[in-house]
Amino acid sequence: MASPKSSKPGKSAKAYAANPGSYAKKLAYDKKFNKKPEQRKKRSELSTARRKAKRMGMALTGKDLSHTKQGGLVVEGSKANRARNGHGGNGRLK
Repeated sequence: MASPKSSKPGKSAKAYAANPGSYAKKLAYDKKFNKKPEQRKKRSELSTARRKAKRMGMALTGKDLSHTKQGGLVVEGSKANRARNGHGGNGRLK
């Protein structure tokens, strides 16, 4: 499910809005990437953990469950979690 449109879009969102061709290319790549078995497994684990957290009464609106270097999951803002993807020598995990 797509995220709701942000009132303060980031650099990438602005760039894709200005370049529909680039956005179409990104969507095609994402579709291919998300079919991979390891990605489907990861998504399944996050969905299960999210359902469990909701049952425990946690407020998760606007938040993601993020993987940590120790292998656990923590609740984190969606924008911060999705921005940290290993670019510039930074780690992918929190």
